[in-house]
Amino acid sequence: RSAGRAEGSGAMAGPLCPGWGLGAALRSRAALRPLGLLAPPARGVLAPPARGVLGPGTGTAAGSGEAALEDNPFYGKYRHKIQELRRSSPDVFESRMEKRSEVKKQPVGHSKQGEFIRCMEEKARPIFFTEGLGSTTSKGGFTKDKTLDSILNVEMVKEKSAEEITQIWNQYFSAKDTVYAVIPADKFDLMWKRAQNCPSFLYALPRKEGYEFFVGQWSGTELHFTSLINVQTQGETAPSQLVLYHYPDLQKEKGIVLMTAEMDSKFLVVQDAQCLANQVQLFYATDRSQTYALVETFNHRSSEFKYMSVIAELEQSGLGRELRPGQASDKS
Repeated sequence: RSAGRAEGSGAMAGPLCPGWGLGAALRSRAALRPLGLLAPPARGVLAPPARGVLGPGTGTAAGSGEAALEDNPFYGKYRHKIQELRRSSPDVFESRMEKRSEVKKQPVGHSKQGEFIRCMEEKARPIFFTEGLGSTTSKGGFTKDKTLDSILNVEMVKEKSAEEITQIWNQYFSAKDTVYAVIPADKFDLMWKRAQNCPSFLYALPRKEGYEFFVGQWSGTELHFTSLINVQTQGETAPSQLVLYHYPDLQKEKGIVLMTAEMDSKFLVVQDAQCLANQVQLFYATDRSQTYALVETFNHRSSEFKYMSVIAELEQSGLGRELRPGQASDKS
């Protein structure tokens, strides 16, 4: 599947995500770097030209190479500096002459520019993002205490607008195998209020033979998912297979809540995780009272709850179409 489609992009799009920005990306996409900055060459440093590097010929081994410098159109401009270097620092002078020979031996088309760019990008990225630095993982492979500060340099982005932060967040995570979102503050307020009253719900993923059900349980601002069969067989010790992390740190000041996720790739792929994340919006952020009524029924009148009602809502919404039979992402 093309990662550029609306459901799988970092754009403010998705089947049910106008203005939300829920996205998912596959690693096959070209990695987009938010800060691919290149440093300008240091002043006064001479890059070795194609023919010759230093002063005029003197009959020495180094001097034999210097004779070729006079053919260089820039020789006259640097002549005095080159001669001064030869007089004051003969060791440096000879070293540069040797490097000139090494450069000439490099095959045509050889360049370290790509390596330089990658190095600079890796150095530039942590200006905003701190993900993976000092983080610890739980037994199931999920990050413990995954705060926003463990991912993003919050103090740095406070100087940015909500639109700029949204772009930075989406651009960074679009190169990763995960789902992510920038949620408007009012939408998150609605979800959060409902989560306090109804902390769990049953979600469905289309499979080859029917649907696989997952239980979603809120724990603070984290939403943990595990398959229904895990809950039935292991109870409260059932391991999480997907965790959605919501960060309201910038909610009051910027009017946005950032979200990202971790998943157990042995059981779920990105399309599965995206379908479940979209269903959170479908059931917890909906303006349709009949849809949210299913969540209330599941939490407070479980004997009245009907599995088929969830499936009906899912099919009506159009979510999960990419997980229909025959799709490679199907893990049933």
